[in-house]
Amino acid sequence: MNPPNRRVVITGLGAVNPCGNTAPDTWAALSAGRSGIGRITRFDPTGCTAHIAGEVKNFDPARPLPAPLHPRGAGHDPLTQATTPKDVKKFGRFTHLGAAAAVEAYADSGLDAHRATLNPERMGVNLGVGLGGLPEMEAMHDTWKAGGYRKISPFFIIQIAPNLLAGQVSLLLDFRGPNMSVASACATSGHAIGEATAAIVRGDADVMVAGGAESTVTPLGIGAFAQMRALSTRNDAPEAASRPYDKDRDGFVLSEGSVVFVLEEYEQAVKRGARIYAEVRGYGATADAHHLSSLAPGAEGSARAMRAALSRAGLKPTDVDYVSAHATSTPGGDGEEAAAIASVFADNKANLHVSGVKSMTGHLLGGAGAMGAFAAVMAIRDGVVPPTINLVNIDPECAATGLNFTPLTAVRKPVRAALANSFGFGGTNASLVFSKV
Repeated sequence: MNPPNRRVVITGLGAVNPCGNTAPDTWAALSAGRSGIGRITRFDPTGCTAHIAGEVKNFDPARPLPAPLHPRGAGHDPLTQATTPKDVKKFGRFTHLGAAAAVEAYADSGLDAHRATLNPERMGVNLGVGLGGLPEMEAMHDTWKAGGYRKISPFFIIQIAPNLLAGQVSLLLDFRGPNMSVASACATSGHAIGEATAAIVRGDADVMVAGGAESTVTPLGIGAFAQMRALSTRNDAPEAASRPYDKDRDGFVLSEGSVVFVLEEYEQAVKRGARIYAEVRGYGATADAHHLSSLAPGAEGSARAMRAALSRAGLKPTDVDYVSAHATSTPGGDGEEAAAIASVFADNKANLHVSGVKSMTGHLLGGAGAMGAFAAVMAIRDGVVPPTINLVNIDPECAATGLNFTPLTAVRKPVRAALANSFGFGGTNASLVFSKV
């Protein structure tokens, strides 16, 4: 049977990250060019080459919701917190962050007011996590070494298993449809959004909560990436450390956080009068088959992902006004991706803006793809392209592509369609295309 011709739109957004603890606060920071990077406060990084990260600040996992929700109907207990004080120790930090973003996205969607007419078996979750509960693994190892097996928490597996975020969100929201977790390194949440969209298109669900989360700002997380010489060591100027496309970039900044979308079948969204941010038009997923941690020459696999997403969207490169780039601020990766973007959009350079929001957020790993998609969607909604901050001296290799990397300051312009890239270790690539409805 051929899949039904079903359109997918975005009706809710949630975010918790170094730039803000809500989606509106995050967008206010990105559009204003404000960095969320600072010195590490969660542990003492003395002895490591990198002392900076993008930490989520002033976050209380048990904070009350602005208003109670009733995902199981008016006759059942309301949902008043994404995580109760009793359950804080039960879950890992990535679940705390992801659940908060997911519940915000659900509240933002307006679905709660319509639950009596919606079938929970047609509502699903695809929330990805790249590395899982690294802080909890480190802490529990120390506990075991000091106190033996009896000191291991019975909640340890629940704290670290990557799919427990998706499971907890399905429990909180009473979503009984497809439930899964993608793990594809830094492309994780790009794939999660793409695969969730596909589930709606083929008729497996009418609503999907999709995105990703990560929390690996730990001694081992920072230390391991530092030993790979992947992290910036601009410790004296944290806010200036992440600088995609700049000739003085020296690595990425590791961050934590979550971004979550509510995806919904178009006809249902229109019928219930939902506010629609944008439409998910296309998704491309490819592999480089070249190297475990470096892009293929010319980022040819990335270019294939972009072309596949545009083809699925039924759009030409000239229809796209903005590319939200993966742009990690690494010496090699930025130039390769820029070359791929330039090749795909060769006939559209005069109109196209490109930017890297990791210059402000740092690298959220499993949440990075959703963060890039968030920037693309909000650019469409508001007609504002967020900047690449810290781009003071453009790398000649990047400049040679002829692309406009939106340096330093946001640009106001109509954005009809936008493409968001996310690429990960293992040579995995995801591209998403969004458009106005």
